[in-house]
Amino acid sequence: MRAENGKKENMRIAIIGYGKMGHIIEDVARSRGHEICCIIDKDNLSDFDSESFAAADVAIEFSAPQAAQGNIKRAWQHHKPVVSGTTGWQVKDLIDEVQTNGEALFWTSNYSIGVNLFFALNQYLAQIIRPYSYEPSITEIHHIHKLDAPSGTAKTLAEDMAQELGRTVPIESIREGEVPGTHTVKYESETDGISITHEAHSRYGFALGALLAAEYIVGKKGYHTMTDLIKL
Repeated sequence: MRAENGKKENMRIAIIGYGKMGHIIEDVARSRGHEICCIIDKDNLSDFDSESFAAADVAIEFSAPQAAQGNIKRAWQHHKPVVSGTTGWQVKDLIDEVQTNGEALFWTSNYSIGVNLFFALNQYLAQIIRPYSYEPSITEIHHIHKLDAPSGTAKTLAEDMAQELGRTVPIESIREGEVPGTHTVKYESETDGISITHEAHSRYGFALGALLAAEYIVGKKGYHTMTDLIKL
């Protein structure tokens, strides 16, 4: 996979947010030969000013919507590039800032390589279906612990569709069990229906994508996202 090229060996990583994703990122990082030098959660925010955080090459942030912006800015105060996977907040507020402050931010609504291929497929389908009479919709299903609805992934799908179709696309959000994430795009007409679905089998795909992003962002400045990483 092209995203693997240029892999930086033996990075020192700070994890910001130590929920389920934080634990999985820790496991995947170690499996790729990286060191976790600092773990920051809501109970030890003072560790942003610690020697262990200062030693990090990059910070990976999966926290809560209300905490993300503050966490990223605190990491920037120590000139650490940040890979953020938190959704449900206005990331655009920081995009303009990172273009001028000399820091680095990598953000996407979904770090799964498969989902980003799905984004490309979704955009192409919207392009070719535009001349025809189909009603678009999106359904997303996630675990009951997910804090934002609709999901950031569903919003990205809807925004890409709206850009091609020139209309708003409705989103249905379902929260049940421990579902890692399922997104279905549907087009219905009087005569038939078309649907495409991405189903995550576990959170490990998201963690791997975040690690690939961390390996990519070290040494760079400005704002980056998955289209930069996997060159779609």
